Order: sequence, then structure tokens, then C-alpha cells
Amino acid sequence: MLYDEEKLVAHFADAPDDICLNDIDLTRVPRHISCIMDGNGRWATSRGLARTEGHKAGIVALREVITTAVRLGVDVLSAYAFSTENWGRPQHEVNVLMHLFAKTFIDELPLLKRENVRVVFLGDISALPKKTRDVFEYGLKECESHTGMVLALAVNYGARAEIARAARLLAMDVLSGAIDVADIDENSVSNRLYTAGLPDPELIIRTSGELRISNYLLWQAAYSEFYITDTYWPDFDRWGMLRAVAAFQGRDRRFGGLSA
Repeated sequence: MLYDEEKLVAHFADAPDDICLNDIDLTRVPRHISCIMDGNGRWATSRGLARTEGHKAGIVALREVITTAVRLGVDVLSAYAFSTENWGRPQHEVNVLMHLFAKTFIDELPLLKRENVRVVFLGDISALPKKTRDVFEYGLKECESHTGMVLALAVNYGARAEIARAARLLAMDVLSGAIDVADIDENSVSNRLYTAGLPDPELIIRTSGELRISNYLLWQAAYSEFYITDTYWPDFDRWGMLRAVAAFQGRDRRFGGLSA
């Protein structure tokens, strides 16, 4: 996706000492950047706040990252917002998150429209509370004509469940005679994942320093580059994104082969 040079330069003005826009090659920005937004609760706890305050602060960080990705010309930005395992958190926290998801989507629609961002969801949103689900469906319709960056939000998402779902869909197609067992290949699996039609993430950013993938994009991350930062998600900003992209561009991506 093309970037607006004037907006890009303005967005990255007043750079810190360790990173600036000139440190990256704008022709080699990853097409798809994915974020595991971790550390909201710990950010809040470290400040003597309720964990839910961390989730509210995390929304501000996501807004900054969305704008930054648009400025850099990223095609797809995906974010891990709520996993299938997160239902096991305290009910009050889950309730607050569901309310925040709905409120945030409505509040951020002007930004999404201004930046021409199209939204898709990864995960089973049919299992969400009706109020949240209704807002999501409304927001999807409002953004469906947008032609800019795709924002893929993983909500009620688990990679194992996603792969199992793809297997069920393939089995149904075989039973119906739509395809033959011999025709099942990697593409046929990919086309039945929530990310069908999107490029695999080239760069996955995980905040808060945890060194695990947490049941996220297991199929799609086969050759993703990982960038781990100790920064909690609410403190992750445009400069953090720039550092992650610079680190990505310094990697030797061999895809199982040899370096040139």
C-alpha cells in the first residue's frame, strides 16, 4: 500500500535518539504486521490501578499503532484482542472487555473512515454477547467499502480452534463431493482459515517480554519474524513500531534455504 509522504514525515517528527524514519527502508516495510497486545493488566497493576484501566490504556496504544501502520504503507495490521482462553478470566474483567470492544469500535469509526481502513474479524464473534456482536456487525458494514489498510482483529480467537474449523469445512466439502481428498493441500487449508485472502504476517510483535505464541496464528506464522519487547502494550507507540520494522529489515530471511 502506498503511503502519504507528507503525513508520514509529520507523524515521525521529534524522533528519539535511538531511532528515526531514516533508519528504515520504506520499500521493504512488511506487508502484514501482527501484534500480540500483551501486558495491559501488568501495566495497570504496576501503577496501582485496576486491571481494567490497563485495557483502556491499551486502546490508546492500538489507535497509535493503527495510524502508524497506515502512515508506513502497511497492507494488513492484525491484533490479538481476545483469545478463546480469555473467557477464563474473572467475569468482571470479561464484561468490561466486551463493553470496551463495543464502545471502542463506535468511538474509532471516525478514525477508520478518515484513514480508509477496512476491518475484518478473526475468530468466532457469534459467541460474543449480543450487544457487542451487534456493534461489530454495524462497524463492519460501515467499513466494508474502504479500500485502504485491512485491520484484522482477533476476537474470541484460538489458532487450534481455527485449524480444527478448517478441517471440518474440508471434511464437509469432501462429503458433499465439492472436492476430492487428493485435492487437499496447503492452499485449500489456508483458504478455510479466518485469514483467507490475507497475506501471512511477515512480522509478529509481542509486547511485555513473554516468549510464547499463545495459540495465535499457528499456521500463518510458519515463517514470520518475531520481535519481542519488554514494553507493556499501553506504552507501545510509533517509535516502538519503527524499532520493530528496523529489526525486521535487519533479519536474514532464508525460508529454509540459503542466504544469497
